[in-house]
Amino acid sequence: MFTMFKKVSFSCLFLLISLSIGDGKQIVKAETRTSQVNVKNNDNKSICTNQLTSAINNVVNREDLKRSHWGILIKNLSSGETIYSQNAEKYFTPASNIKLFTTAVALTKLGSDFRFRTAIYDDGNGVLRVVGSGDPSLKNPQLQLLSQQLFQSGIKEINKLIADDSSFQGDLINSSWEWEDIQSYYGTQVNSLILNENAISLTLLPQKVGDKLQLRWDNSPERYHWKIENNTITTASGTPGFINIERDLKGQILRINGKLPIDAPPEVNTIAVFDPATNFLREFRQVLANQGISVKETLINNDQKNNNNSKEIAVVASPPLSELLLETNINSNNLYAEVLLRTLASKQPLGTNETTANLGLKVIKETLTDLGIEPQGYMIVDGSGLSRKNLVTPTAIVQLLQAMEKSPQKEIFRASLPISGVSGTLKNRFLNTNAVGIIQAKTGTMTGISNLSGYINTPNYQPLVFSIMVNQYQQPNQAIRTAIDQILVLLTDLKQCDN
Repeated sequence: MFTMFKKVSFSCLFLLISLSIGDGKQIVKAETRTSQVNVKNNDNKSICTNQLTSAINNVVNREDLKRSHWGILIKNLSSGETIYSQNAEKYFTPASNIKLFTTAVALTKLGSDFRFRTAIYDDGNGVLRVVGSGDPSLKNPQLQLLSQQLFQSGIKEINKLIADDSSFQGDLINSSWEWEDIQSYYGTQVNSLILNENAISLTLLPQKVGDKLQLRWDNSPERYHWKIENNTITTASGTPGFINIERDLKGQILRINGKLPIDAPPEVNTIAVFDPATNFLREFRQVLANQGISVKETLINNDQKNNNNSKEIAVVASPPLSELLLETNINSNNLYAEVLLRTLASKQPLGTNETTANLGLKVIKETLTDLGIEPQGYMIVDGSGLSRKNLVTPTAIVQLLQAMEKSPQKEIFRASLPISGVSGTLKNRFLNTNAVGIIQAKTGTMTGISNLSGYINTPNYQPLVFSIMVNQYQQPNQAIRTAIDQILVLLTDLKQCDN
């Protein structure tokens, strides 16, 4: 059986949004923030450009790193001059560096002001249809706004509530994702009616020594539909603890194993919901009941059909794309990225046996070609980077970053990237170095994979664009991150020297 759910940090970056959703849950994070990486500045305080190759090689060729597969390309952002290159034309597994491609194309094709809409239509005879467009930011407060609009329009009873989950056609997950991922909080299913990022939280609390841990769900109807096998125990103070949660292949069965000492703090885990559309309906029905609106019958529709006689009677909109990209890249949110991929295909007709995701991938490839990225430099199969079938060269990533620097959306794209020592997946990296606050870059992390690509505003040199990709290593991710960060700290001390 595969190990799944990990403890989740809930200190996510909250988006500034136009609707009153401040009490909504921020659940899913694709890459947890790394622990602090201690990297010292170059002892010489400065390094000439003609010394850089030797200095980087000294890092890459260390005895403990020599079996790792490195790909590096560093260029002058303005002139395009190559400062350093190693295996830049080779393929690497990009992990979440794929989000650079997804968000760049989404910004180019959809525009920074694009918003997702979730609307309710009156089909007559007491039949209401809630139509989702895949809004990944939709949470309970938006459902409350919809129910308030219905109540204010005089609706007190609904004969049939239809959840129209048909905007995205095809499988809810990518067929090349690993089982360990798709049962975890960072690999939730992608559908048209997303609620609370298609995840719920489960808290484990110590009890008396020898007793099972108490399980406490968040306030969601989903909690009533799981079968729990609680094989946990509360142990004495000072003893080591661990929690392992697994989902059975057959359905909504959770096997919880482990132990926590009696004085341990509550441990919060986040679980992907089993059936997102059903979960949405259950939650919305409860919200409507709290508003004083009864629902006699519910139904899920997955077929794309238009009822031209329907009247829109309630609607909520997401924050603009410019704000959604903050969650996508800064917090590396897989669900947001996968929704953007499918949304790229939303206005195009599907061919026979074609899925929304596959059509979105075609849009990405066409747009990347228009932006000047060579098609031979990448093979993209999903929007988030969860698939290990994605292949990208450092050259292709640098070409993309250069293209976005010339885009009218340049500032919005840049703002969506984590900042060294400041935000998101780079918050705890580069601390106590000259690199704090001057690197804007996207991480990409899996087992045996650590990548970082973006921009660096060197204090004593010109702005640089870079992609550093490391695959096929056995060391802990922390050791590889430290080596990557050492290279970038070298760049902060870069200066032009006379020969």
